[in-house]
Amino acid sequence: MDTLYKQITLWLTVVVMVAACSNTNSSPDSSPDSNQATATSEPQLLRLDYQSSIDNTRRQYFVYLPAGYQQDSAKKWPVMLFLHGNGERGNGLDELDYTLIHGPLYEAWVQKRDLPFIIVVPQLHMFDMGNVSYIANRSPADIPQRLTKGVPPRPAMFPSSQPIAPAEPVADMSKVPALLPDGWERAEQDLLAMLQTVQATYNTDASRLYLTGISYGGFGSWYMASKHPHRFAAVAPVVGWGHPDLMPPIAAAQTPLWVFAAGRDSAVNKNYFYPGIETLRQLGHNKLRFSMLEHAEHDAWRQVYAGEDIYNWLLQHQSR
Repeated sequence: MDTLYKQITLWLTVVVMVAACSNTNSSPDSSPDSNQATATSEPQLLRLDYQSSIDNTRRQYFVYLPAGYQQDSAKKWPVMLFLHGNGERGNGLDELDYTLIHGPLYEAWVQKRDLPFIIVVPQLHMFDMGNVSYIANRSPADIPQRLTKGVPPRPAMFPSSQPIAPAEPVADMSKVPALLPDGWERAEQDLLAMLQTVQATYNTDASRLYLTGISYGGFGSWYMASKHPHRFAAVAPVVGWGHPDLMPPIAAAQTPLWVFAAGRDSAVNKNYFYPGIETLRQLGHNKLRFSMLEHAEHDAWRQVYAGEDIYNWLLQHQSR
């Protein structure tokens, strides 16, 4: 009996010791304090003030800081400048939220995708375009909202009854204006000042500054690439063609390009993409990708930014 009692006592002692060791050596991830220490910091959407060189008015622009930005002060983040289309113009104050409707900021902030970029999104001045129907008829209800839980459904892409057909050759672009009226070229100095502020204020990688834009912003991307070809590590104009006159500086700098066009575009003539791209080829530019999304209407950008390829491609490039 004494022997049995001693065996039971020894067994209980071992159980207690194992339990104590288990509590002492539990994974640090299981404690509330260490969970807080290792949790990824939330993304932030900031509104920064600036004074426009165009009309000396006070305006704002968005700066998106990705998840994890606050955690590692030594990490240098790539910067993406996004230029919106004609329909998202505004006063840069209470109308700035219209720039959330399309593009990488919509993906990162509204759709809550983990895009590893600091995203800079300005708003182009109205320049008397307020009477354009799709601007005059827009409503704050059109602005997508970041939900507390989950994400809103993505809108359907524009329907089109146009047939899918090959592009037609364009022999002469000399009579075609290089830029659309009152476009991003008028905001060039503002854009440069914003980039300078962001790169000086935040933890940015100067060798990984990227530029992309849609429609009017696609044209603006070509213009900025032509004027500052060494500044951007890579440029991705979407549904905006580049005029042959803009190509020599881009070709000389060998600026990496990925150009997107829509085959059934009812707003931008897809035929006009080819002369500029052919000019680049003739000038020896060899860092060009060209994607014609033949099935898509003008809002082909929805497909482009909803995917992964454009972001992965941008991150492959660094400026010298």
